[in-house]
Amino acid sequence: MLIDYLPIVVMAVLAGVFAVGSLMASSMLRPNRPNPVKLSAYECGNDPVRLPSGERFSVKFYLVAMLFIIFDIETIFLFPWAVSFRSLGLFGLVEMAVFIGLVFVAYVYIWRKGGFDWSAGEIAPNEADEVVERERALFTRSEQEVAKPPDVNEWQGAGRAG
Repeated sequence: MLIDYLPIVVMAVLAGVFAVGSLMASSMLRPNRPNPVKLSAYECGNDPVRLPSGERFSVKFYLVAMLFIIFDIETIFLFPWAVSFRSLGLFGLVEMAVFIGLVFVAYVYIWRKGGFDWSAGEIAPNEADEVVERERALFTRSEQEVAKPPDVNEWQGAGRAG
């Protein structure tokens, strides 16, 4: 009776060995060139800097993401309707026309309210340039530190108590 489950156990063990082996192979074969830009925190296109205490964090990106999810879910309702369209007849066509009309009205409302404008008055024109310059400065500083040979005087003086 337990022998019937042997192929399932073998397949599970092989799947586990393949998963672990793939992860180990990729970690050994991948290039490893860390730098401050790659190691810095990144969240959804927003620069991860602390804002002054009086300034509020903009949630515009998250609102757009939620609107995308809502419209995406409403679009999913079209698939069952398309499958059973012939059996629904004229009633199904009218119901879907009303549904699409309501979705379109909501889309126009959000568009007019500016829900799809990510950066309307949110970011100063030079803020993106400042972020790029700061990241470049970090990157070039780390490259200079890596490329600079160690100073002989630093090595000789490191062990002395002075």
